[in-house]
Amino acid sequence: MFTGIIESIATIEKVVKEGGNLHLTLSSSLSSELKIDQSVAHNGICLTVVELGIGCHTVTAIQETILKTNIGLWKEMDIVNLERSMPAHGRFDGHIVQGHVDQIAICVDVDKKEGSWEYTFEYDSSKGNITVEKGSICVNGISLTVKSSHKDSFQVAIIPYTWDNTNLKTVTKGDTVNLEFDILGKYIQRILQK
Repeated sequence: MFTGIIESIATIEKVVKEGGNLHLTLSSSLSSELKIDQSVAHNGICLTVVELGIGCHTVTAIQETILKTNIGLWKEMDIVNLERSMPAHGRFDGHIVQGHVDQIAICVDVDKKEGSWEYTFEYDSSKGNITVEKGSICVNGISLTVKSSHKDSFQVAIIPYTWDNTNLKTVTKGDTVNLEFDILGKYIQRILQK
């Protein structure tokens, strides 16, 4: 389980396709603290560390992950958000995040304000996912609060700290991001559908 509070950013050093899988090697300040078989969220995707190097680590994405996320678009030198799973004695500084991406969204607007940024994302609501104003949403693994919510889109406001310490600063109009919708909202919606 994760909380959506990004610990570090990483640079993709190598992408290797093998059959239906992708092997990604990333370098970060966090890599030296990882161990093989550890779960780490990469832009919100829970991936297992399969290999360690000096200042780098490798993870593998299978076909299911490639189909449901934007990981198939990642390339060398891209910047990725990292978060290790929450320790049992840790704080919930963000919200409950599983590292299971529900779908992708497209950035349709980035509006620079005086000291902050507002991002608008569009997604396919026919998949049954929803956002609510002031509710939680996970974008590229970052726990964010929904500023405004519409049927097929939502808006989030970004503070300077989040801008400086995540890869949101690299997201521009037309880019895709990974979304994980609030687990509590998903359960409530499922109950109401029955």
